[in-house]
Amino acid sequence: MTVYFIGAGPGDPDLITVKGQRLIASCPVCLYAGSLVPPAVVAGAPEGAKVMDTAPMHLDEIMAEIVAAHARGEDVARVHSGDPSLYGAIAEQIRRLRAEGIPFEIVPGVPAYAAAAAAMGQELTVPEQAQTVILTRTSMQSTGMPEHEDLATLGQSRATLAIHLSIRNLLHIERELAPLYGADCPVVVAYRVGWPDQAFLRGTLSDIRSKVRAAKLTRTALVFVGRVFEETDFPDSALYDSAKPHVLRKVEKA
Repeated sequence: MTVYFIGAGPGDPDLITVKGQRLIASCPVCLYAGSLVPPAVVAGAPEGAKVMDTAPMHLDEIMAEIVAAHARGEDVARVHSGDPSLYGAIAEQIRRLRAEGIPFEIVPGVPAYAAAAAAMGQELTVPEQAQTVILTRTSMQSTGMPEHEDLATLGQSRATLAIHLSIRNLLHIERELAPLYGADCPVVVAYRVGWPDQAFLRGTLSDIRSKVRAAKLTRTALVFVGRVFEETDFPDSALYDSAKPHVLRKVEKA
């Protein structure tokens, strides 16, 4: 018996991996985070499977279902949104599985930031503008941030920021980042990426808060900050530069 932590992607049922889809179709128990994973993702569970939305459940209840399935010798598809390695709350589940001696496997999924960039037709690392992407969040009512991971520290890099779980913390984001990136720095709020009502709000550090308030967005959004979202000239990457050979491509001599 194995517990499979499956990344379902950000919402679009077509963005789940083939392996994840295959496991959902084969496991007699399917526990999915219904607040972020649409029912269509788990619709392929086998006939007669026990399919449960864990959104209203606490950790002890979820683990009780897993332990009971283990006692029956049944595999469990534990379906999370996006990629389980990012804000997936799987670490505490894994800790308990190890204590119980229950084997597990993690199946990666498409993270929201990658799906959002694809939907925008946007590269997040642009030559001479940004070659680093920082995935982070801010402190609100959830788990606090570790020391030295505050926005004022991370923002000193001027890297592209993908700020999770922070749509209600835009004033803090503006105050911390405007001195570093400039008040006119582009901001994109990606709302419910991969869902039918997916939307993108564009603005700057100085005006995005009013735009989000007007749109009445309060949850399920990802905040991007960075100069890569400007329509500016930038040099071509050296990757395909005909004048720059690499091990798989040699420059022809004149």
